[in-house]
Amino acid sequence: MTTTAWTIAPEPVGSPAAALLWRAYYTEVSDRWYLLHEGRRTDPDDLEREMAAGSTDGLVPPAGQLLVARLGGEPAGMAGVRLADPRTAELKRVFLLEGMRGKGGAALLLAAAEDAARALGAGRMILDTRSDLVEARALYTRSGYEETERHNDEPYAEHWFTKNLL
Repeated sequence: MTTTAWTIAPEPVGSPAAALLWRAYYTEVSDRWYLLHEGRRTDPDDLEREMAAGSTDGLVPPAGQLLVARLGGEPAGMAGVRLADPRTAELKRVFLLEGMRGKGGAALLLAAAEDAARALGAGRMILDTRSDLVEARALYTRSGYEETERHNDEPYAEHWFTKNLL
């Protein structure tokens, strides 16, 4: 019998698995934005600039962490956590590869990110997202996040959420 269990573990931001997931993440979220607002896909040069500008996003110890989810041992998704202040963590870059969606990994990945935030000493998680990322907003709402006031100046953010982790 073959098992296809989910595993989630910390991963260096520059690992081969992380690089694969970063590229897939940036391609999808960028393409969604450009298709919605400009009717075109992302220019490859723009994609490379975006990836270079935000790839680590503070997701390195001691104040942050990148988590990689695997299904059956294969990289399937990621989520990042970084401290915004000593008691507040920020959730970043939650993503599952398209073929891995609908298999229960998103909720597991989010729960692992919350555990990582608690391990960093945070009692609260904050995040931002865009209106077109409807799947993400639905996941956060199902998982107990509440929409709140703007907490940053991210140029693409349209929704802000918070959750008490205690």
